[in-house]
This record gives sequence, C-alpha cells and structure tokens, in this order.
Amino acid sequence: MMEIPTLVNDLALILMVAGVVTLVFKKLKQPLVLGYIVAGFLVSPHMPYTVSVLDKTDIQTWADIGVIFTLFSLGLDFSFKKILKMGASPIIATVAIVFCMMTLGVLVGHAFGWSKMDCIFLAGMLAMSSTTIIYKAFDDMGLRQQQFTGTVMSVLILEDILAIVLMVMLSALAGGGNPDGGEMLGSVMKIVFFLVLWFVVGIFAIPLFLRSVRRLINAETLLIVSLGLCCAMAVFSTKVGFSSAFGAFVMGSILAETIEADKIIKLVEPVKNLFGAIFFVSVGMLVDPHIIIEYALPILGLVLTILIGQAVFGSLDFFLAGESLKSAMKCGFSMAQIGEFSFIIASLGLSLGVISNFLYPVVVAVSVITTFLTPYMIRLATPAYNVLEHHLPNRLVNSLNHLAMNHPNTTQQSKWHRLLSAMAVNTFI
Repeated sequence: MMEIPTLVNDLALILMVAGVVTLVFKKLKQPLVLGYIVAGFLVSPHMPYTVSVLDKTDIQTWADIGVIFTLFSLGLDFSFKKILKMGASPIIATVAIVFCMMTLGVLVGHAFGWSKMDCIFLAGMLAMSSTTIIYKAFDDMGLRQQQFTGTVMSVLILEDILAIVLMVMLSALAGGGNPDGGEMLGSVMKIVFFLVLWFVVGIFAIPLFLRSVRRLINAETLLIVSLGLCCAMAVFSTKVGFSSAFGAFVMGSILAETIEADKIIKLVEPVKNLFGAIFFVSVGMLVDPHIIIEYALPILGLVLTILIGQAVFGSLDFFLAGESLKSAMKCGFSMAQIGEFSFIIASLGLSLGVISNFLYPVVVAVSVITTFLTPYMIRLATPAYNVLEHHLPNRLVNSLNHLAMNHPNTTQQSKWHRLLSAMAVNTFI
C-alpha cells in the first residue's frame, strides 16, 4: 500500500486547521490574516499539544510561492502609471520614514546594550514595512479602493527598492568595505536598468503580445500565460539581484496596463488566496514561545517602537509629503509592522556572521505580533484623528486637511510626459 508523501500530509493539516480557524475568525468579524497566523502557531512544532507539520522546508517553499503570487496580484491592482501620477510625494514620504525608523532602531538597540552591528542591522529591519501583510489587511478589510491605500502601496514599493540598496550597504559595512564604492554603483545601475526594462516592456512588448494572440486565448490559457510571465519575471529579478517578489510585482503592474487586466485579476484570485494562506500560516509557525519569554522585554520594546514610531513619525512624514492630516494618519498607522525584507536582512546578517543569533528569532516574534496588530492599527487611525481633531482648534484642523498636494488634478495628469523627463534627468544625475 502506497504511503502519502509528507508534503500532502502537511498540506492537508494546514488547510484543515486554517479553514476551521478562519471560520471562527469570520464569525467573530476579525481579519482572516490573523486566523492564518493563529492556525500556523497551532500546527507548528513549538505547540506540543496539537499535531505538527512534519517538513517545514516544503511549507516554506510554498510560502515563498505565496509571496510571489500575492505581490503579482498587488501589481495587477496597482500599475506603474499610478506611481508616476503621484509625483514626488511617495519618494519624500519613503525617505523620511526610512530615516526616522532607522534612527529609532539604532537608539533602541543601543539602549538594550547590543553590539554596533546588531544595532545597524536592527535599524534596517525596523525601517521596512511589509507589503504583503498590508495588502492582505487592506483586502480583508475592504479598503483597497480607498484613496489613501494607493499612497501607502507606492511608499511600500519604493521601500522594497530602497531595501535592495540598503542590503548592499550593510554587506559592505559588515565586510569592512566602503558602501560608496563600485558595488554600490552596480546596485544602483541594476535598479535603473530594471526600472527602464519595466517601463519599456510594460508599454510595448507584453500588451502587443496579448493583442496579437487575443483570439486564441481562453480563460485557462490566459491564466497559464499570466502565471508563466509572473514566474519568469520573478526568476529574472533574482538573476539581476532583486527579490522574486519584486519581479512578480513588476509583471503584475505590466499586465495591469493590458486589455486583459480585469480577466487576469479574476482568474488569479483563487491561486493567490491559496498560496497566500500558506504564507501567513508559515509566519505563524515561526513563533517560538521560549524566545518570546526569554526576550520578552526587547520584543515588547521593539513592538512599541514600531507601533508608536510609525503612528507618529509615519503620519508626520506622510503629512510633510503632501497628504492631509486625516489621510496621513491613516497611512502612518497602516505601516506599523515589519515583514519579509526584515527577515531577509536578518538572514543576511546571520550569513555574514556579524549579528547575534538571538536577533533573528526576536525579529520574527516582533513581526508576528505587529502583523497581528496591523488590522487594529488601521482601524485605530480614524478614532485617533477624531481625538486629535477634538483637541485642536477647528481652523487649524481645516487648514491641515486642505494642504493635500499629492492628489493630481487634470492638468497634472496631462503632463506625465514632463514628469517622466524630469525623472530621467534625476536618474542620470
């Protein structure tokens, strides 16, 4: 009698537990992402009272695929033309937020007496909010069509790009090299090349291909072609030096400009939901109660740093970038967590042997806790604004709410060619 592969056993366990837990969370009117995390904790080897997953390596592979398809779906909803229309506002907000959070990370690490490299790498981890988690939270809460979510997603994508440069700088610092040297220049040139390729392929190649074969494509073949393009760009992205998730997002944004975009979104949705669920379950499996108990104080300190830092400095930075006060608070509160790139930066530090072994599991615990709190932080933005509005003079509140400068009008939209030229000059300089 043939035995069922371990992967099938683990997948059955994950999906059954996730299904039951999410039904409970749905009944309690809580975001599904929280249910997936709880389900992951229940099936993890750290939970001795329940049946555990046998092979975490296979599950992690599925989780990586989940990140790729989730970012691909995100790209389908958020094309690069929307980023161009937003102008310089997301760039200003991204730079300000990363600077503020990295400063807080260094200060907190120093307060706990950690080494210099621990503090530097911790700063990089705290600066990167999670695109996948925020997108999923917006999706579960029905907020994806609201205007402020577009600004948040623009900043998150720019953070992902900036994270690539940051990783090069951290590698140079860890090796005693100069981050201003040839390696840094090569990284910047890769980013420029990738973005140019993104624009050219998005405008010409893919739309032309889909138009030429439109009569031959049905729903099944369109799904296969779309996912094939997604995976191909993910592979190409890793060859260039970026993450596979970033490449998947780029391909999604390219397909968002085609005539088949609406069909692709509907076809990809079930695939994204399946693999996305496995990803969030895998995050819950990383929770180790022993690490949480041993490093409870640093974990609590880092969680508070992220929640308060993003709520205060994030909101302020979005406001300085041109958002109204209410919109800025919604944006800042939405970004109060860390995720995928924080794990990648922590793994980089461990592989280089420059950070302490405890830092990675501490960051994982902080990520899980802030992920769990993300929907509540998003909901808290409006009550926090109402309290602030109640204590500030009405004239001042009205003035702040009418200072939004980044919402493009018709004249600005008609000048996107001028914006592209300005960006090209800035890139060249």
